[in-house]
Amino acid sequence: MVSESHSPALLTVDNLEKRFGSRRGLGDLLMGKKAGFLHALKGVSLHVNQGEIVGVVGESGCGKSTLGKCIIGLQKPSSGAVTWSDGRSMDKYSRFERSTRIQMVFQDPYSSLNPRFTIGRVLKEALATHHAAASNKVDRAAEVDRLLGIVGLPLSLKEKFPHALSGGQRQRVSIARALAVNPELIIADEPVSALDASVQAQIINLFEEIRQKLKVAFLFVAHDLNVVKRVSDRVLVMYLGEIVEEGTKEDIFSQPRHPYTRALLSAIPIADPSVRNPSAILEGELPDPHEIIAGCAFSSRCPYVVDRCRQSHPDLTSVSDTQRARCIRLAEI
Repeated sequence: MVSESHSPALLTVDNLEKRFGSRRGLGDLLMGKKAGFLHALKGVSLHVNQGEIVGVVGESGCGKSTLGKCIIGLQKPSSGAVTWSDGRSMDKYSRFERSTRIQMVFQDPYSSLNPRFTIGRVLKEALATHHAAASNKVDRAAEVDRLLGIVGLPLSLKEKFPHALSGGQRQRVSIARALAVNPELIIADEPVSALDASVQAQIINLFEEIRQKLKVAFLFVAHDLNVVKRVSDRVLVMYLGEIVEEGTKEDIFSQPRHPYTRALLSAIPIADPSVRNPSAILEGELPDPHEIIAGCAFSSRCPYVVDRCRQSHPDLTSVSDTQRARCIRLAEI
């Protein structure tokens, strides 16, 4: 992992693996196919420092949402370790201890809010469950007001139900609920992808305000590179379950080294498409995730592929003190 801090990381993920078993359909049984597995995460290692925003970007199906769910405990990793800054493995924490350190904000705020609860009750339930405020009702009510203020919502919304709120307002409520336990890290899983551009900008600005005021760190999962560029300090690029490049925001967006990162960047709309590098355009679809690939996972779509790319699986190689890429031809491309 590339590190820019001498102090212990807030969160460290080491060689995380996640495999899902796959069932055979009738056709597979008739053809004699064996049940296999889907390798969703392949040896993922990363760290998040206190107050840092780390972006995780990649196409749908690359494993970025699975990564977030394994870190917070919604899914159990097949192997690997998730460690907190005190050196303890997260699987040694109780559910309560884990939830007071890490919270998650989901893509669809409506499905994550109880439609029968008012906004005030949603936040009071979070406070009561996690003991984040004093036990008496006066203190809890005051804490609800404070949380709504942090996320920029009027107190009048306390008596409204989720269906009466806009998508952006519901997402602010979800963020307020996550903040109710005073977490040190929030995993934001595609938190703005369902919102229009103007509301996206407001929510991104809110994350930055929370980071500045409360020193909360974020693992920000997204497929939109423009969003990741705006919000992140460092960026991890994932492809087919593994990190193929990592670096600072400036590294990734100014000097990308992996062909997949270059292809993703080439897909960002620009004013003059004629200046786009044709060799960086991403073609084809993601390979079957059930397939076991001996060499580079990107070899079937890479414009720079040679025979040895299909035979040897590359390691993450240091490009600089802050940047690494998973490619055996870094010196040539």
